[in-house]
Amino acid sequence: MNINSQKLSSARFAQATDAFVEIFTASVDFDKRMANQDIQGSLAHAKMLCKVGVLTDSERDLIIRGLTQIQSEIEHGEFEWSIQQEDVHMNIEARLTHLIGIAGKKLHTGRSRNDQVATDIRLYLRDEIAAIGDELKRLQLAILNLAEQHTDTIMPGFTHLQVAQPIVFGHHLMAWFEMLNRDADRLRDCAKRLNVSPLGAAALAGTSYPIDRHFSAELLGFSYPSANSLDSVSDRDFAIEFTATASILMMHLSRFSEELILWASAQFNFIDIPDAFCTGSSIMPQKKNPDVPELVRGKSGRVTGHLVALLMLMKSQPLAYNKDNQEDKEPLFDTVDTLLNCLRAYADMVPHLVAKKENMYRAAKQGFATATDLADYLVRKGVAFRDAHEIVGLAVRLGVETKRDLSELTLAELQTFSPLIGEEVFEVLSLEGSVAARSHIGGTAPETVRIAIRTACERLEVQLPHFHISGEELRLNLYQPQISTACQHLAE
Repeated sequence: MNINSQKLSSARFAQATDAFVEIFTASVDFDKRMANQDIQGSLAHAKMLCKVGVLTDSERDLIIRGLTQIQSEIEHGEFEWSIQQEDVHMNIEARLTHLIGIAGKKLHTGRSRNDQVATDIRLYLRDEIAAIGDELKRLQLAILNLAEQHTDTIMPGFTHLQVAQPIVFGHHLMAWFEMLNRDADRLRDCAKRLNVSPLGAAALAGTSYPIDRHFSAELLGFSYPSANSLDSVSDRDFAIEFTATASILMMHLSRFSEELILWASAQFNFIDIPDAFCTGSSIMPQKKNPDVPELVRGKSGRVTGHLVALLMLMKSQPLAYNKDNQEDKEPLFDTVDTLLNCLRAYADMVPHLVAKKENMYRAAKQGFATATDLADYLVRKGVAFRDAHEIVGLAVRLGVETKRDLSELTLAELQTFSPLIGEEVFEVLSLEGSVAARSHIGGTAPETVRIAIRTACERLEVQLPHFHISGEELRLNLYQPQISTACQHLAE
């Protein structure tokens, strides 16, 4: 099938477009991915024009049949895209006119490519945010499942990448969950703000036809029509906001990646990343490179670059639409693709991560991880915290000099620093005692982590198989007093 090579908007010009300029200005190669959204918008517009009397019922039905056929052709790879028609909108309109004649030419009544493309991008991004949200939720669920398996797995917690205090691995995983949960909130908020219909704003000033913008907005699932026609066609805030949200999410995945890369190294040896998510070396046969986390870490910069590109694209544009805005799509599309791919890779990989519990435990015993616990013990004995800090510092110095952990010092040695130290101090200095003591909201105590996981289930409205919480742990739940129906079984 041949689309008419005559441009639909060429009557004004006495000369044909230069061949290079035609290629340079065309966007169909990348904006054709919005074909489905363009057809949705045109269907709604045709129905609205019929409702207000601009189109007859028969013209509307012809347009609907023509657009339905075009959608089928595109889905089956039978549609012939033409660079002469510049973009997805003009390609579809040209094909529609070829199929149904004069009725196809009437479809553009009361609208412009300016409000058409603004509508298409919002529809496209709304669909993609839903898909991204699904992948993000899948990753969050994978993290919850892994955390549930490791509520008692002790590892070192770090500050400045130095051993700081012992925590449980499940607690560390739940920190990642919280980051991603904020990202999910930002995505939902972004979707709410972009769900406004520009259709009917026309080129910049609205239209003289008696259109019903509320009707077309309702047909397309938008919350309401946009309030100002100038802003409607030139606004790309929603694309920038989405890319900013994507940049933050990718930054979180990058931090996640950095820790996995470190932990998979021989120096840490905390985890094993499945072979399916790693590659080898072309020269060193022993190598197992964590390619997926490394790529995700690298791609975070790519998405942040797209955010900067969109900000610079819009920063100097006068109202209303300018051809500059054609440059909004490629960074936006690539952001969507990159984010989706990274989330899918992680959602597939995380369930198969293996924690090396013995190595984590052994590492937690290094670096005097329970020093703060000894200081807190002395405070409970009546010592001022700053004095306790000094006492523990002296004890740590002895441990460094003798190459022993605090828990390996004798009671007599500890009492040389403070006579208040008693035999029970060794319970405090144990890794298990340290983590168990932190049972407040947000703490690393195993029962507290289990409550955090249960609360996360409530947020996501999901269930974790084989995950049960004791009555005592339920009593300690200070996060949410009510248990949702989705996680009711966890309290049994």
